[in-house]
Amino acid sequence: MKKITTSIFIIGILLSISIMAQESKLIEVASFGKSQPIGVSVSAKTNRLFVSFPNREPYVYGLTEIVNGQRMPYPDKEWNKVDTINTNSHFVNVQDLYADEKNFLWVLDSKPAGGASIFGGDQTQKKNGQFKLLQINLTNNKVVNVYHFNDLPKDKSALNDVVIDHDKQLAYLSDPGLSAIVVLDLKSGKSRMLLQRDKATLADPAFILHLDNRDVVDGAGKPFNSNVNGIALTHDNKYFYFRAINQTKLYRIETQFLADAKLSETEISQAVEMVAETGVCHGMIADKKGNIYLSSSPDYSIKYVSPDGKLHTLVTDQRLSWPDSFGIGNDGYLYLSCSQINRQAKYNNGKDRTDYSYRIYKVKLP
Repeated sequence: MKKITTSIFIIGILLSISIMAQESKLIEVASFGKSQPIGVSVSAKTNRLFVSFPNREPYVYGLTEIVNGQRMPYPDKEWNKVDTINTNSHFVNVQDLYADEKNFLWVLDSKPAGGASIFGGDQTQKKNGQFKLLQINLTNNKVVNVYHFNDLPKDKSALNDVVIDHDKQLAYLSDPGLSAIVVLDLKSGKSRMLLQRDKATLADPAFILHLDNRDVVDGAGKPFNSNVNGIALTHDNKYFYFRAINQTKLYRIETQFLADAKLSETEISQAVEMVAETGVCHGMIADKKGNIYLSSSPDYSIKYVSPDGKLHTLVTDQRLSWPDSFGIGNDGYLYLSCSQINRQAKYNNGKDRTDYSYRIYKVKLP
């Protein structure tokens, strides 16, 4: 009996190790040399992978579709040409992507003014930021709508991430510059700022990121700091999740409160729920089961909060440096970028510690 029990115990351990190994496999999808990937999204119907890049050297394209591991300009080369005059028909700085269930790709083109950027002031940048949101039909690859956020203070805004609620015809965006959630009416093009400087949207000014055994502080002694940044929307459009980078709490609110323009700021703030302590997070996404996937930079992992509020680890891998943006394919994989922002020369006394090449990875969903 003792031998049988021991054998069962050993088999159990081996099965556990096998399952852990299966869950922990990080697979490289594409690499881009020194071009830093930021936004990632995957079309639910066709599993097309889209990746965006900031407009800085070495600049190739701002928005791409990854085909056989290679970057293809999307929706075409013209949109990706650098044109500082005709900015309405050319990308300025593609920040975030969101492929929805209606087969549209939403592209947030966002270049904040120097003083509003989460990366600090830049004298070469304009006093007013440049923002637009594109809706692209993935069936014919044509731009069908462009929104310009004309009612936002362009000198203070820093639109960062976007999700789309087709049920209510609204877009929800994080704005770390305004410390607010921006709600865009897709019918009228008008936007509202909600939860501005609320405790749920503000970063903790005393919270200093400590990654790769170093504080993320620039040469002038200024720590990296971002207010509300990562966001996610559940597939039933019921809950909107959000959080700042420089703190550890994950919040959510029912979208009915974001959609009701008659509610006061106090009423909206009271509707916010603290979901879980999750550690440092940059990007988020929800799957069809209601799991919320979050990056976790300090321990090089991707975690997820299940609908019961419990925190789980999906994968841990040393290559997961500043996991930034997510997409979920119909192949059962989570796709993600690693921007390695903390390894840039700005935060390392002028020494570039980036582990090139920049890459996109995928990992099997639980």
